[in-house]
Parts: sequence; C-alpha cells; structure tokens
Amino acid sequence: MKTNDWKSRLNVVYSTNPDFGYENEEEPEQVTLPPSQQKLRVQLDRKNRGGKVVTLITGFVGTEDELKELGKLLKSKCGVGGAAKDNEIIIQGDFKLKIVELLRKEGFTQTKPVG
Repeated sequence: MKTNDWKSRLNVVYSTNPDFGYENEEEPEQVTLPPSQQKLRVQLDRKNRGGKVVTLITGFVGTEDELKELGKLLKSKCGVGGAAKDNEIIIQGDFKLKIVELLRKEGFTQTKPVG
C-alpha cells in the first residue's frame, strides 16, 4: 500500500501526470562540530526575564541532542536549572566565569566571555 501523506507534499494539491514526483520537506541533518572548533559565546542576560540574571551560551553548531547533553552537563555542574533550545543554552544565575572554565575543560577551546 502506498503512503499518500498529503501533509508532507509541498505546493501541489493534485497532478494528473503519473510520473510526477512530489517535493517533500526534508531538513538536512546537522553535523556537530568537534568541541575544539566550536565558537561559543558566554554572556549574562537580563532581557525579558523579569530582572533576573541568566547566563546565555550561544554559537553552538550541532544537533539538538548534543546541545541538550551539553546543557544538562552545565546545569548539573552549576547546580541550577536552565534550558537548551534554538542553538543556545540558558543557565539560571550568574555563572559566566565558571561556565567558561567548565567549557574549556570539556575541550571547547574557542570559548570567550562577552561583556
């Protein structure tokens, strides 16, 4: 039985051509760079957070799973909560220097604090 998933087709509702190939939306799989090639930026942020300070790590290039693993490691080492999504990691509180030190120990040599 053919799979006729109309939601995955783009820009075509129906075609009478029997050889017509539907375009399916496929995202290319992102490759995670090795830690030594990652250019991470660590900064403090207060915007849209009710005046509370968070440490923001941006510039991660890789899969969502790798990002979440790194976020989980940093949250556990700092003993606080946070989130990892949209290629950035948010750690609750002011842990900028500690996070830079932890990232360098993990092999992220091009990490730099901002601001």
